[in-house]
Amino acid sequence: MPFSLIPDRLFSSYGEVTPDYLRRRGITLLLSDLDFTLAPKSVRRPDARLRAWIADLAAAGIAVMIVSNNRSGTRVTEFCADLGIPYQGHAGKPSTRGLEAAMERAGADRSHTAMLGDKLLTDMLAANRCGVLALMVEPLGGAVTPWQKVLHALQAPFKAICRRRQEKAP
Repeated sequence: MPFSLIPDRLFSSYGEVTPDYLRRRGITLLLSDLDFTLAPKSVRRPDARLRAWIADLAAAGIAVMIVSNNRSGTRVTEFCADLGIPYQGHAGKPSTRGLEAAMERAGADRSHTAMLGDKLLTDMLAANRCGVLALMVEPLGGAVTPWQKVLHALQAPFKAICRRRQEKAP
């Protein structure tokens, strides 16, 4: 299992991860973190923009499943029920077990799976260790607490490497 904190691609927000982008890479399953990736942690229900994005992915034949470390199953359960998508709770990221369980449930393999998240030490490390496409977004709601600000500052060099690679890619 490779140990890398560098995402394969960096986006400003989940909306930039289009069905066309995923299809060109052969992705049929998009695993996604919830908190700060699809909605700020304080948001209890999905908004119209997120619902439309999920519907566009589904129309393109791309399944979406939330893979969350969230300790409170209530928020994730309600949020996913509102979206009509499944979730894999208590994922233990950066362990690969949550991603592997989600892929097994969806009947997808690594070569057709991507992981979308906002944190290097959990989401991107889990994706890279699991061998799936690692897609990173800037956190929705931004860094609020002092710890989040430190964490985001520590991520900057790895994100810069990703940006340089993206600029060089054809």
